[in-house]
Parts: sequence; structure tokens; C-alpha cells
Amino acid sequence: MLKKIIYIVLVLVIVAFTVYKLKSNKEVAQNRVFQYDKEKPIGVQTLTIKSIKSENEFVYPGNFEPNKESKISADIQGKVVAVPVDLGSSVQKGQTLIQLDNSLLKLQLKTIELQIEGLETDVKRFTVLAEADAIQGVQLEKAELGLELARVQKATIQEQISKTTVRAPFSGIVTAKMTEEGAFAAPGMPLLQITDISKLKFTVNVPENNLSKFNEGQICSVSVDVYPDILQKGKITLVGSKANMGNSYPVQLEIKNTDDIKIKSGMFGKVNLKNDSHTAQIIIPASALVGTTIQPKVYSIKNGKAILTNIMISERIENKVVVANGLNEGDEIITNGFINLFDGANVILK
Repeated sequence: MLKKIIYIVLVLVIVAFTVYKLKSNKEVAQNRVFQYDKEKPIGVQTLTIKSIKSENEFVYPGNFEPNKESKISADIQGKVVAVPVDLGSSVQKGQTLIQLDNSLLKLQLKTIELQIEGLETDVKRFTVLAEADAIQGVQLEKAELGLELARVQKATIQEQISKTTVRAPFSGIVTAKMTEEGAFAAPGMPLLQITDISKLKFTVNVPENNLSKFNEGQICSVSVDVYPDILQKGKITLVGSKANMGNSYPVQLEIKNTDDIKIKSGMFGKVNLKNDSHTAQIIIPASALVGTTIQPKVYSIKNGKAILTNIMISERIENKVVVANGLNEGDEIITNGFINLFDGANVILK
């Protein structure tokens, strides 16, 4: 009986010690974990909104694309016997790019030309005989039909021979070479790529609020990022009718390249439009924006608290945005110090 009591007491002591130890460890762990104080003011930098008359240019970034670009292939199959151009070569419209083997076709052409000579002789002889009623007229008709058929065959072979020479469909530069002498060509198999950048297409994406600034036929100034001294005139050839995922519309301009073809396909540039409106506008740094592109927001300060505020953007001017709705002159917004910032947080200027 005494042993049983001792055993029970030992079990109770062990359980009590374990509970104490677990509680002690929990308190130590809680003390080590950082407890963020949501009431503690967060240091931020702010900007007081002022309406200003902006005379800046509206800038819309975009990229240059070739006026024409085509992968060249042969219309018939055959062995490539000559490629008189190389990567980077300038070519003119109609210039020979690829020559296929046509020796067998030329032999066929020679054969049919000899047949034609014989048939022409037969037709002349049968014509004389038919006029003298020495032969039946049907023999002359068969000879004439055979001659016409041979002439069609000759034209067919000549057309096939002409297709063994692959010519440039337009003037441009060889930007890809996918074949060499000795290779085999077949219809639809790309052999070369020709790119025309004497003229360029320049495409920008314009927000719907600004789309009215662009009209087909309008002339705009286009700058090139890598060549700040180049400013070309571009004519608007397309104003998009369908918005993309960012709720912007494509606007395309046609631009003449420089005489030394400095502007290359894939380069970046900007369309610059003068701001003809001198009305007061609210302009804030783009770095103050939070939220999404579709629904931009800013943190405004009211009674020492950060308040998340919806705004509407009408223009983007480089690293700034024009606010159409949501802010008024005199409002104070946060421009820096967004770490740990949340709607309703206490803030302090730093």
C-alpha cells in the first residue's frame, strides 16, 4: 500500500514539473518573439498637394519595329547551288538571293525546243499538202495541236526554271541566314530573312483617357533612347480599336529612318506631345502610388493617421502622374516610409 502511494506521488510530481517547465518555456519564447506595436507611430515623408500649371510634354514610351520583314523560301524543291548574299548584306528588290540547281530543267527545255522545231516544220509541210488536197485536214489539225501543246510545255519548264532563282521581294538587309550551298530547299522551308528598316513602325500603348490626343495622319515627334540627338517626325497610321490587358490602346506611327540607318528594329523610344492645356493640375510622384495599375491608391494623412485613398490618373509624365480625381489642393500624401504602413496607422514625419 505504501509503495502504491509513493508511486502516485512520484507521478504527480513529474506531471507538475513538466507543466511548470512547458509554461516557463512558453513565456521565454514569447519574450523572444518581436511583438509589433501597431499603435507606435511610423516615420514617413510627405508631400503637400499643390495645383500647378503644367507645360511639360506628355511622353509615351514605345519600341521600333521594321517596316517589312519576311522569311524567304523557294517555290519549288531543289539543291542550293549558290547563296550570293551573307548575313548583314544590303539587297535590292529583285536581286538574286538563292540559286537552285536547274540543270535538269534546262535539258528538258532543250528537248522541248527541238520538238517544237520539228512540229513547226510538220505544220508548214502539212499546210502545203492540205491546200493541195494531198492529205486529210485532220492530220494538219493534229500537228497544230501537238505544236500548241509543246509550246505550253516549254512555258511550264521556263516558269519552273525562273523559280529556281529566289529573288528579294523588297529592298532590305539580310537579318537571318538558314541555308548554305549544298543544302536542300523545299517550299515553305525558310532560307533567308529580309528586313526593311528604311522606314520603321513605332508602337506605343496609350491610356483610354489620352487616346483622344491621337488621330490618324497626325504628325508627332519621336525620340530614340540611345540617340538623344535624333528626333524624327512620325505619322500616325493606326489608332487601336481594342484595349490590351492594361486597358491601353496601341497607337502606331510610321517613321523614316536616318540616312545612315542608325535606328534599328527593337530599339526603344518615346513619342513627345506638347501639353496645350494650361489649366491647373494636381501632379504627384509616381513613387507615391500603391495598389494596382487599374485601381491606383495613395496614403493621405488625416488627423495623424495614414488613410488609404483611391485616386484616378489621367496622364503619366515621365516619373510623375496627373491626378484627375481623389485628391485636392492642400491634401498631404505619403511619399516614403511604406514599410509596415497600413490603413489607419499612426504616422510621424521624419
